[in-house]
Amino acid sequence: MSATSATTDITAVLRGVLDRWKSGIDDHEPERVAAAFTEDAIFQGLRPYSVGRQGVTDYYAAQPLDMKVAYRILETRRLADDLVLGYLAVDFSFTDQPTRTFRLGVLARRTGSTWLLDHYQISRLD
Repeated sequence: MSATSATTDITAVLRGVLDRWKSGIDDHEPERVAAAFTEDAIFQGLRPYSVGRQGVTDYYAAQPLDMKVAYRILETRRLADDLVLGYLAVDFSFTDQPTRTFRLGVLARRTGSTWLLDHYQISRLD
């Protein structure tokens, strides 16, 4: 496999799982957001970390109803056949406050035929 097709394959994997994550956020459906994560995912949002889907659900349930997300993949790496890394620029926008820009590192793991987020760590730029 060429380097270009390998990068395209990793990008497609990440887009598949991140689009599910984004859709759940945009529709303010925290359980759908959490369904994009493994059962024992390590999740580091902007407050103390959690492990597992319930922590992800609780985190996104507490977010503003009008929050939307846009992302851009900056870097990718295939770490193993069933594990890929993504480094992203992420913008969270709101109707009544300025857009907030972050960097996000994720690990996506293949479980069966599905890719899920296994690790999520967001960082502020300020």
